[in-house]
Parts: sequence; C-alpha cells; structure tokens
Amino acid sequence: MKLKIIGGGLAGCEAAWQAANRGIKVKLYEMKPSVFSPAHTNENLCELVCSNSLKGNGLDNACGLLKEEMRRMGSLVIDCADRTSVPAGGALAVDRDKFSALVTKHIKEHPNIELIRETVNDINTDEYTIVATGPLTHSTLTEPILKLTGEKSLFFFDAAAPVVTRESIDESITYLAARYGKGTPDYINCPMEKGEYEAFYNALISAERAPLHEDVEDVKVFEGCMPVEIMAQRGKETLCFGPLKPKGLPNPKTGREPYAVLQLRRDNTEGTLYNLVGFQTNLKFGEQKRVFSMIPGLKNAEFVRYGVMHRNTYINSPLVLENDYSLLKYPKVFFAGQITGVEGYVESASSGLVAGINAARKILGRESVVFPPSTCTGALIKYITDRENRKFQPMNANFGIIEWERIKIKNKKERYEYISSLALEALQNIQNGL
Repeated sequence: MKLKIIGGGLAGCEAAWQAANRGIKVKLYEMKPSVFSPAHTNENLCELVCSNSLKGNGLDNACGLLKEEMRRMGSLVIDCADRTSVPAGGALAVDRDKFSALVTKHIKEHPNIELIRETVNDINTDEYTIVATGPLTHSTLTEPILKLTGEKSLFFFDAAAPVVTRESIDESITYLAARYGKGTPDYINCPMEKGEYEAFYNALISAERAPLHEDVEDVKVFEGCMPVEIMAQRGKETLCFGPLKPKGLPNPKTGREPYAVLQLRRDNTEGTLYNLVGFQTNLKFGEQKRVFSMIPGLKNAEFVRYGVMHRNTYINSPLVLENDYSLLKYPKVFFAGQITGVEGYVESASSGLVAGINAARKILGRESVVFPPSTCTGALIKYITDRENRKFQPMNANFGIIEWERIKIKNKKERYEYISSLALEALQNIQNGL
C-alpha cells in the first residue's frame, strides 16, 4: 500500500503526514536542493516564501477557524506553526527557518515516509499519486499536468514583500501597536503625514519594475498578492485603504492617527528581522531600496531580502477535480495546495490534509470523506470544485463561502464566532470517521 507525493511544501508534507499516520507507505518527492524555484532558497521542506504569517488566530476570522479545524484533525503544519510562533498580535506568525526545520524533522523521522530528493518528470495515472508541486511547479511537470487536465495554460502571478533588520529601523520615529489594540502590540508602525505619503506615492508609481522574463501577453495577477506599485496605480488614496490604512493605529507620540501607516511584522523568533506587511512588489532591487527608504523610520533600513514577483501555477479545478481532490478522469491522481486554486499557506495545507486522508482511504478500499460546506475545510472544497464556477480565481478562506443557518446577528464578530461554532460542531460529527 504505497502513495507517491510530488512536492515538499505545506500541502505535500501535510498530505504525507496524514496518509502515513493511516498506515500508508509514502514516498515524498522534493526537488530541492538539486533544483530551486525562483522564490525558494532553503533546503528544508515547507519553506514559507511570501510572508511568515498564517493570518488571524481567533474564531472571528475564517482562517482562524480553518486552523482550528486542522488542529482538531491532527495537522502537522499547524502543530509546527504553533510550536515556532513569534509574537504577531492576534495572528499566527512563525519563525520561518525554525518552522520549516521542525516540519522537515517530523517528516524524516516518520517510519512510513521516505523523503526522496529529486525532480519528478511524469505522472503515472495507474499509481496513487498526490501532485502538490505548489504555485511554482517545475517546467518538466507542466506538460504532464496539461495533458491530465486538458488545459492550455496554468498560471497567474504573485509577489513577495521585502524583509529588513530590526536594528536598522529608526525607533525615534516608529511605535509599537496592534490595530485597534487587538492582541499584544507586536507590530512596528511607520507613521506617514500627508506630505510624506504624497512624496512616497509619486516615487512608487514612477519607479522602475523588474522584467518578468515570461512570454505572456496578458499578465494575470492574484488580487490577494497584488504588488504595491500596481495597487497604487488604482488611485492616489488606494494604499490608505489597504496596506497603509491608519485606522485603529493612533500614534502615541502625537495622540492621533497618522495620514498613513506601514506596519512591520516580526519575521523570526529573535525579533531581528521584520517584513513590510502588504508590500509585495516587483520593483527592481535598487528601486525598492530607494523608494521604501522614503518611509519614515526606514531611511537607513537594511534590506536582507528584497521583494520578488514570480509565476504561480494552478489548474481549472471546477472542471477537473472531485470533492476529495482527485481528478475526475483519473481517480488515483490527487492534487493539493495552491495548484488547486486555494490561496494561502493554511488553505494549501488544508487541501493537503484532505487529499492525504482521502488518498489513504482509497488505497485502503474505503470511501472518501466528504467535508460539509458548513465547515471552512468543506467550503473551500466546494468553491474550487463548483461546476458552475466559470470565472475561477484562487480563493482564500472567508466566511462568505461557508454555508450556515441564516439568522440575524448584527455584530460581525459575534456572527463570525457563531458560524465558527456551527462549523466545529459539523466537523465533530464526522471526525470520528477520519
């Protein structure tokens, strides 16, 4: 009873863990370190690229609900994230290196998992396989995936934000705070007055971008990872309602909210590195240094990692996937992770959890588990496998896709917590059978 998993990211590792814990012998293939994608640099599994945050941790947050569902189902990714977390207010953020090292340790030590460090160039539809190659699927697998799914193309673009050193941030200008006082004040806030913002904005929209090196006419960019310079072109005040939103962040040095605020979030346990929240970018490295150093508090910032933009791969899941993440035409082949169109670290791991459970069940001769759409896990599955979804775009966890008993609850926090309580109750009803 064997299962082949291609890809050692969040989805692949979670799938391997779930299947191995059910007695399945797993061969987990990871192309690093012999081959690295344009965005990866760490030899360990489960490398986090765009951000170190796994988003909100409370049950008034859809991603918080999804994480709690995964905790209750024995998720490796969430357990390792909890163990390597760094202060981030009400969010779950991790030390990237310690997180990936811990996941790698657990995978290597599991008696039912064999980690194979090599590139896979084909997919055999006669053997049980989970394709979890992520948004940066290697070119050698693109053609086999296109043949399996009948698609002509498989991509969109997203970007990563820069990281700076803590000691290079000017504390005389910045201040610590969490928005609206939620959680502990773990974010470093860079306040901007109107004149400072306007100067920064003008420099940003006129800065030179890096070439994409892609032969494409129409570049598709995922909304949730929109480069800040592209977002800024939508209007002069757009950033003030997005990543530079000042609401709920009064400056204790002035007693009022600034015109705009850039937040910096801790990127490692030691608190020596911070990332620019919401500042995914495709500017040239020199331009990033010049433009972002205009932000108050970052004049002398030391950039240890610049932002990059890269191509992401995903399939047209509504037309090709079943609700257990297996292919309609090839039931032994499963897909998991961002390649399915779930967007985000936790969402990717969730799909790996479901694919791993169901691949194991099929191998053991059991029926797949159908997660109800009243759970966040099931709602994501329903969204990406909805045959009526003709304009399919990658999707994050959100309360809008979860099915629930429609009663009037005006307070949004209370409403979301109520939806979460129903979701966890529905999960409990099927959990014993997992």
